[in-house]
Amino acid sequence: MEYYSRIADEHLRRRLGAMGAVLIEGPKWCGKTTTAEQQAGSVIRLQDPDKRTEYLSTAASTPSFLLDGATPRLIDEWQDAPVLWDAVRVMVDKRQAAGQFILTGSNSVDERQIHHSGTGRISRMEMLPMSLWESKESNGSVSLKDLFDHPSAPVAARSALSVSDLIFAACRGGWPSAVVARKRQDALMVARDYISGLCRRDISSVDGNSRNPALTRQILKSYARNISTLAKTTLMLQDVVASGEIECSRPTFDDYVSALERLFVIQNLSAWCPAIRSKTNMRSGLKRAFCDPSLAVALLGLTPEAMQTQFKTFGFIFEQLCIRDLKVYTADMYSTVSYYNDRYGLEADVVLHLDDGRYALIECKLGSAEIEMGANHLLKLQHLIREHNRGESQVPIREPDLLMILTGGEYAYRRQDGVYVIPIGCLKD
Repeated sequence: MEYYSRIADEHLRRRLGAMGAVLIEGPKWCGKTTTAEQQAGSVIRLQDPDKRTEYLSTAASTPSFLLDGATPRLIDEWQDAPVLWDAVRVMVDKRQAAGQFILTGSNSVDERQIHHSGTGRISRMEMLPMSLWESKESNGSVSLKDLFDHPSAPVAARSALSVSDLIFAACRGGWPSAVVARKRQDALMVARDYISGLCRRDISSVDGNSRNPALTRQILKSYARNISTLAKTTLMLQDVVASGEIECSRPTFDDYVSALERLFVIQNLSAWCPAIRSKTNMRSGLKRAFCDPSLAVALLGLTPEAMQTQFKTFGFIFEQLCIRDLKVYTADMYSTVSYYNDRYGLEADVVLHLDDGRYALIECKLGSAEIEMGANHLLKLQHLIREHNRGESQVPIREPDLLMILTGGEYAYRRQDGVYVIPIGCLKD
């Protein structure tokens, strides 16, 4: 398989130059192992069926034996033997050298199974499925970093992606095996197979607790039907049991969702709640989200052809695609993604915070007809923050460093009011 360069390549290189070990986490099939192999000196795969039993027995008795090899030594799916975490930490201390180990894992480990956080020895980085820039579909003519660094600079760029192209990219997803697939139908099959694997096996392998595949699929379908919304858990639970064929209590629902979060499949957005409104006027529920838009499409049973006539639905899917790409482009900035929504109808689909305090208010609008509405939301929210800061007894809130509308349109430009309009097909890190 051809290797497409990933933004994570440079992130990993820098971390290996500074830390003794690097942990790469993220959903299965997003390319963690392949990316790690590009820089690894040797590899050990704990899920290799020919050696798995031997590896796990060695890990249980003398884990340091598994760490012997050319560096950086890649330990794939390390969570199958959690004792290796502490063994790596101890070996890093002994060797006192950077770039010794790379750990990859597709589900988070119960922290109670390890004795040391790894702080100062093991750097954590998260990978997601491929962004449009990494899949060579965005032309990368607009840099998100440059927008933050030069927030008043003019922009002139043009996307080559049509709405039909975006629909296909969202349905296919950013899974490397789908991106490189030669046939269209083969590419679309990957997300459906991903869902099947989740339901049949992966959700039970997280912690060894057997879970019902049918119930897993119903919960995932409910998420898909409520994607990019603030649907309450109680309503989603009602949706799951509506057919009368499956029973599910609130604790069971929460347990399944927790397992899917540990698999990095569900990645909900929390609310940004600055003190500019009364708490009673703020919406603070979770915005429902997947790690990749293709999962929602597959669960809804939609095709690119069907999506062409369901633009309202695709609007929610498009927001998921934008969120995925924004997270990929700012991963090395230790970014956090949230949303703003209040009971007055004022909203920002995405609030993108960087670790240095800067942040952007972002609306995701598929068509040009929605741009004006999105810009009005962003400007009103900016004005509200300014009015708050003028209050004598108020704690000041930093004003947004960037106002941006991500679109499925053709042209990138900066409006006279300072709001950037950027096609997602132009964006890169």
